[in-house]
Amino acid sequence: MGSHFVKYILNKYPDYTVVNFDKLTYAGNLDNLKDIADNPKYKFVKGDICDADAVAKAVKENEIDVIINYAAETHVDRSVMDPIAFLKTNIFGTYNLLEAVKKFNLKKMIQISTDEVFGSTEDGLFSESSPFAPSSPYSAAKAGGDLLCHSYWTTYQTPVVVTHSCNFYGPNQYPEKLIPLFVTNLLEGKKVPVYGDGKNVREWIYVDDHCDAIDTVLHKAEPGSVYNIGSGNEIENIEITKLILEYLGVGEEMIEYVKDRPGHDRRYAIDASKIKKELGWEAKVDFKEGLKKTVEWYTANEWWWKKLKDGSYMEYYQRQYK
Repeated sequence: MGSHFVKYILNKYPDYTVVNFDKLTYAGNLDNLKDIADNPKYKFVKGDICDADAVAKAVKENEIDVIINYAAETHVDRSVMDPIAFLKTNIFGTYNLLEAVKKFNLKKMIQISTDEVFGSTEDGLFSESSPFAPSSPYSAAKAGGDLLCHSYWTTYQTPVVVTHSCNFYGPNQYPEKLIPLFVTNLLEGKKVPVYGDGKNVREWIYVDDHCDAIDTVLHKAEPGSVYNIGSGNEIENIEITKLILEYLGVGEEMIEYVKDRPGHDRRYAIDASKIKKELGWEAKVDFKEGLKKTVEWYTANEWWWKKLKDGSYMEYYQRQYK
């Protein structure tokens, strides 16, 4: 998502300068931005938001005036197995960014967060004021970071805006997430693992729509505000799976039902009417259209995802960006 937003901003606002501050963890991939690497308005800085000195140095040296926090540990399965990295990045890292905004009197910070902080619901929609009820270490850590943002606005008037988004999808998504994992597994002739009965419901937003939403929040939202970013595209995991099978021309024998994940939320659903009413934004991409484009992208770009799945790209980046 961060790499798409970098390209989106540079394309739409050619006078802006964008600094990409990234730790390059397993999911960090500079191939996502190689087509704009030589753009004089773009700069890459290798760094960790958990390192307060590195954050402050990057802000000061590059005369940053806005921070958009896409940095996060996000994969729920990983958080169930090893929560500590999630707590560090999603809470302490967010704290360091808020401190930098406060210290250097930046104009705005946008916290990119998730609908998962609200937990699961069988019916109805979560609003921006719904109570947090996270079910996984991942969502609990994101909730902690969001609450820090609220506290910094209330206590210090630090100009931060929090966004809670439904699930992202689109090109360049690391292939541990549901859609790219299933597409690439099938392209490799492997089965796709569906948790439980597959009837867990998620709402999905295409990458371009989310970039447009954050652009809108960046330029129109008042500090201290909170916005849900949703598409209204709710669908069961099993239905997504069947659509992917259909687009790739394979049968349902490629589905492998596996034991459900601990604490697996049944349904996420958010009310995104506030951002439409106050800022004039709404999603445009139909889910089936966006999914088909995504499947076609992964089909055409094996060079990009193959080395991610076998891990070979990590050695190169670790060597180049020590």
